[in-house]
Amino acid sequence: MALDTKRYTIREAAELTGLPASTLRYYETIGIIDPIGRRTSGHRTYSQDDIDLIDGIACLSATGMAIPEMREYLAHRLEGAAGAAQEIALLERQQEILRDEAARVQQRQEYVAAKIAYWAAVRSGDDGLAVELADASRLAATRMRGR
Repeated sequence: MALDTKRYTIREAAELTGLPASTLRYYETIGIIDPIGRRTSGHRTYSQDDIDLIDGIACLSATGMAIPEMREYLAHRLEGAAGAAQEIALLERQQEILRDEAARVQQRQEYVAAKIAYWAAVRSGDDGLAVELADASRLAATRMRGR
């Protein structure tokens, strides 16, 4: 079985991971990813292992995970069962952040839906319904603001 020695340019790595080249360079600079190999010309060359790791980091970033938490996650990823408890705790914290974020989005959706219904009632000339929906909009706004 031959080893996969394919190397990717930074442009190719950016296309494969969905991250801009500037982010790839930044992640290397701050140590989120190890220093990337370079050609004799000095240009970065990414291995498939680099691409796989960066793809995983891109997914963590897409969840909104902050860089310190990404560092923590990456520090434990190679520990196997010994690091599993830390990984689970970190991911559960991120999951809770996402639940809270989803609840805030739901509240904003409810507010927008109430405003659409209000303006539809205004457009149709149903003043009684418009008054009711104005109250519903205020209630949705209050929930959205967390009061």
